Amino acid sequence: VTVITTNATLTSQGFQSLLKSEDGQRGAFPKKTLLIGDEAHNLGAERLAASLPKTVGLRLGLSATPERYFDDRGTQALFDYFGEVLEPEFTLADAINHGALVKYKYYPILVELTDEEAMEYAQLSVKIGQAIAIGGEDEDNENLTLLLSKRARLIGAAENKIPALRSLMKERLDTDHTLFYCGDGSVEDAIAQETLRQLEVVTRLLGSDLGYRVNTYTAETSLDEREDLRQQFETGELQGLVAIRCLDEGVDIPAIQTAVILASSSNPRQFVQRRGRILRRHANKQRAELFDMIMIPPDLGRESLEVERKLLEKELRRFAEFADLADNAGEARMKLLPLQDCYGLMDI
Repeated sequence: VTVITTNATLTSQGFQSLLKSEDGQRGAFPKKTLLIGDEAHNLGAERLAASLPKTVGLRLGLSATPERYFDDRGTQALFDYFGEVLEPEFTLADAINHGALVKYKYYPILVELTDEEAMEYAQLSVKIGQAIAIGGEDEDNENLTLLLSKRARLIGAAENKIPALRSLMKERLDTDHTLFYCGDGSVEDAIAQETLRQLEVVTRLLGSDLGYRVNTYTAETSLDEREDLRQQFETGELQGLVAIRCLDEGVDIPAIQTAVILASSSNPRQFVQRRGRILRRHANKQRAELFDMIMIPPDLGRESLEVERKLLEKELRRFAEFADLADNAGEARMKLLPLQDCYGLMDI
């Protein structure tokens, strides 16, 4: 018997009653039950971790990113339940060398904040440093989580990313199978003088202004429409899809040849999951290309510099690893140098 369920059902009272009997012993499942946790990093969340059955002795967690971002307690809960990472780890380099993923080129695009955005960024950075000093870096530091999310939205919706996208795509109007990852913040539209979601601004820029055939792919897109969009994307009827988050994890569109990341959360899991979407093998794909818009932090006061350096170091290691494995590694690394130099992270 195989039971496939979601995380939400796992925590439900009905399903939990099947896992244990009234006296707390083994419930409806036999002694040799094997529990497989797909995308197991999600199971480190407090409520989900508490719902994992202790009576099931055979356990396998699957994840490309088992360490939970800013959640040491949740990460430890995962390892306590599933055990340590099995050796040898199957790395991105292994996957490419074995032909499980395609080779790629990586193009970091450094973008500066406007003066107004830089001021808000600096203020948030000071508050983030204070939140870490008071409440630590665990997931249950709600003030820190809120501030990091707010700053990520600010970075994601940075105004200068729109002209950078226009400049990039003006030279790529004959391409197709391109995915555009947007943020969930807003940007100021210089033409209409109104604040719009980045998704709408990007879609209008690509479709109306540049004549690039695109459609949006979001959580609001119905399942039937999603399937239609995937088919149109596959055949080239649509040149691109403009997405927010819902194409991060668990969705398989191997035809993606190019991705333009306008916004990412600071959580490295999102970058790794997106990377997996882009490098999937496909009959018509020899190599993938990834254009990654990376914000250049403004000059900060001494009180924020060390905190900022610590946060940026985590992101830079991710960028640097991806750059080093690219076919254009030297070129990609050169693009990251100004960012490394700014914060004394040249050793990465």
